[in-house]
Amino acid sequence: MQGIEKSFPGVRALRGVDLTLRSGEVLALLGENGAGKSTLIKMLGGAHQPDQGTIRISGQPVNLSSPIAAISAGIGVIYQEFNLVPRLSAWENIFFGRERSSGFVNRNMERRRSKELFDQIGVPVPIDTPCGELSIAQQQLVEIAKALSQDARLIVMDEPSAAITPQEVERLFHIIRDLRSRGIGVIYISHRLDEIFTIADRVVVLRDGQLAGEGETRSLTRQQLIEWMVGREIQNEFPKARHTRDRIRLSVRNLNRGNIVRDVSFDIRAGEVLGMTGLIGAGRTETARLIFGADRHDSGQISLDGHSLHIRSPRDAIRNGICLLTEDRKGQGLVLTSSVRENFGLPNLKNLSRFGLVNQTKERSAFSTYVDQLQIKIPNQDQLARNLSGGNQQKVVLAKWLERNAEVLIFDEPTRGIDVGAKYEIYLLINELAKQGKAILMISSELPEVIGMSDRILVMHEGRITGEIEEATTATQEQIMEMAVA
Repeated sequence: MQGIEKSFPGVRALRGVDLTLRSGEVLALLGENGAGKSTLIKMLGGAHQPDQGTIRISGQPVNLSSPIAAISAGIGVIYQEFNLVPRLSAWENIFFGRERSSGFVNRNMERRRSKELFDQIGVPVPIDTPCGELSIAQQQLVEIAKALSQDARLIVMDEPSAAITPQEVERLFHIIRDLRSRGIGVIYISHRLDEIFTIADRVVVLRDGQLAGEGETRSLTRQQLIEWMVGREIQNEFPKARHTRDRIRLSVRNLNRGNIVRDVSFDIRAGEVLGMTGLIGAGRTETARLIFGADRHDSGQISLDGHSLHIRSPRDAIRNGICLLTEDRKGQGLVLTSSVRENFGLPNLKNLSRFGLVNQTKERSAFSTYVDQLQIKIPNQDQLARNLSGGNQQKVVLAKWLERNAEVLIFDEPTRGIDVGAKYEIYLLINELAKQGKAILMISSELPEVIGMSDRILVMHEGRITGEIEEATTATQEQIMEMAVA
């Protein structure tokens, strides 16, 4: 890719970007959310066309005018936003539009091939289940299997490890190494820098739509990559501030829901960040949903500041000062077709309305405070939520709950798919909330994050709490993993 330029209304996304990928090379493409990474790979996938610049494959100019043209050119793309038909099964999604029989779908062949792909990935997925009923992790695996089925010469992976466990990441890396050995070029996008140093041969970093730096991975440091991405030095990746842990604020006792959540009990004190981790399917998100009233519990008791709560719906939880930042901010945290201002106002309509009408002046004024405080990058408050980067979408979700002045905040994968700079800002915000005496439950699959930002750590396995580490600073990843598989 040479001299790539791309603009959207009000935004110049790419400015003269050059990128080269060799056969049998794993190239890491890094940058903050909004740096231009997604725009660049959407050009390779045929979803966007450059305003200027050329794309060559094996030295020959190509016109990637559509996704079909990209696939025909030997390019497979796994987008960060899932590209699945919810009502179709896993195997139907893998081969959708590429059925290999004249006039009829060869169901047996496609089901058999789908099973082989998941065996290759190393994680079983129920291939006959509609994708809309699969977990986020399972949907990600369907996307990976779909890309692997296309016999591509070049595969782009945009945050492929965001929703899978460390063991599954290792299996993914084995697959990538196998692709590399067969001469296939891989562009790997991730905000997890540990992965970059493990799997990538070379790194290219974008910042504000321009090339900020590039080099061989073995000659670079973690600090150098961070500085290229954010344009400034960040001394401490996990800036945890320690506060005095006061009285018990949230108390959960003997929470149960079938075999998904089993006899879960814990407390969170004022000013405490309680980390919760475990493998995918351990029951972490399900526990959060029970506390927030998104699902009904079979039994158990939830108390806030010593007062027993009867939470039957999210409305009850919000009314009592409990808010949840969901792991799926696009599907459950935002109305993507509404403006960021309207998303901010939704849970705050009581305070922003009069006589049944929204006071837009008051709404804009309230939201502008958080735009400044959280450094939300938007051209204006009427920007649609779907057009924001992942980091800015997360900040909009944060803003609406901060306006509620919640006493308990549940962060479920708060930094998934978010760049280093945005992560740092969210960590500082978590520190500030703890300083204010809020009770914070932080659920995360990223063990360095759990260790670095928690005061205390709970580990779950098969719906139960199987371990607790009283002082997070003493924890190791190996110790947590032992508890997670207990």
